[in-house]
Amino acid sequence: MKRRGRKSGKTFKKSSGVSKIKYIDFINQNYRPTKNDLICLFRVEPAKGIKFEEAVGRVASESSNGTWTDVSIESSLIKELAAKAYYIQPPWTKIAYPHQLFEEGNMSQILSSIAGNIFGMKAVKKLRLEDIYWPETILNSFRGPTHGLRGVRKILKIYDRPITATVPKPKVGLTTNEYIDVAKEIWLGGVDLIKDDENLTNQSYIKFSERVKKMFRLRDKIERETGERKSYLINITAPYKEMIRRAKLVNDYGGEFVMIDILTVGWSALQSFRDINEEYQLAIHAHRAFHAAFTRDRRHGVSMKVIAEVARIIGVDQIHVGTVVGKLESPLTDVKALIQICRETRIKENMKIKILKKDWGKVKPIFPVSSGGIHPGLIPKIIEIFGNDLIIQVGGGVLGHPGGPRAGAKAVRDALEATINNINLEEASKHSRELREALDKWGYKTPI
Repeated sequence: MKRRGRKSGKTFKKSSGVSKIKYIDFINQNYRPTKNDLICLFRVEPAKGIKFEEAVGRVASESSNGTWTDVSIESSLIKELAAKAYYIQPPWTKIAYPHQLFEEGNMSQILSSIAGNIFGMKAVKKLRLEDIYWPETILNSFRGPTHGLRGVRKILKIYDRPITATVPKPKVGLTTNEYIDVAKEIWLGGVDLIKDDENLTNQSYIKFSERVKKMFRLRDKIERETGERKSYLINITAPYKEMIRRAKLVNDYGGEFVMIDILTVGWSALQSFRDINEEYQLAIHAHRAFHAAFTRDRRHGVSMKVIAEVARIIGVDQIHVGTVVGKLESPLTDVKALIQICRETRIKENMKIKILKKDWGKVKPIFPVSSGGIHPGLIPKIIEIFGNDLIIQVGGGVLGHPGGPRAGAKAVRDALEATINNINLEEASKHSRELREALDKWGYKTPI
């Protein structure tokens, strides 16, 4: 007997007899994933009285097509679409999901499936989505970055060194004219990008429209004076329609970048903006504000690896990943994994650092951004960790310089130039008063 789905028009066979699907049915250690499966790496801590395999089965069930009780099924398609936990190495499990479970081009739906109700299940004490293998069928349903790493370099015409950025400080509280004055000094000191703070948008004392107009007029003037390309990462974070209005304004004034707090606006808003951005072709600077609320606990939540992957797939061009040596909590192994996720085209599975295989295909590499408590004395270590393809965002390490923001910017630039030319900072500081003053103040210490 054949049965036809009303909406899809697909035909499938009714099973011979009626069977029931149970939690344990979602575990199959003999299963070999296909190239089209989406695979999740989970860390699972069962609740008291629950066996590991049972907890895993419940996670696979809830994140695909199971439920809390035995359910009689009549369709062979139901079993075909069930998630399959095929790797069981407590506390780790890998769960394979047939790609037909997901609506292509809909990141919100995908994450609602694999990172939805499962975190609230009583059967798990702790649960962490550590990494994802993304099949080509899903990758190809998203636009990916507009410019990517190489495109951003082309915008700024900087090809042989890391790119620098600075947030004027205090990060909120400056009026528009005060902000402009600080930005001028930073640009003249040699920094490439001025970046808004994550919580600077359209406050009463520094209106967005006025800031756009004055900053890009200043940018054009500084470029003529210095002969260097400069740009401005202006924060358009807002309700979606207002984000679009602000992006249009940036485009009208000749801007090349926008900054978005990607987690607080949400994946749907980010994806919709990326679609609209085909018209403007603005590079998207992704700030990760809010991430630590669910990434910091190594035993629960969602890892920063997953966030960076989703952001790259949707289409940001650069994203904050931590520093290792800055003020924010960011272990070396995590940051190195994030660097790979941002910049590599292919990655081999490495269970030591808990990263699954990647083949990004047409999805362009993006810039990792190192930020948070950086000063000139830390630049050699950061470049040692990241290499040349990164954006170094220095805020307090520029604005806190004894000689002011222009001197602080020059100290950063001098430290950067010395490092890429294999010159010790102590030696370089003999020829740079600004660098010497920075080293005298901060040395090589990591801030707390």
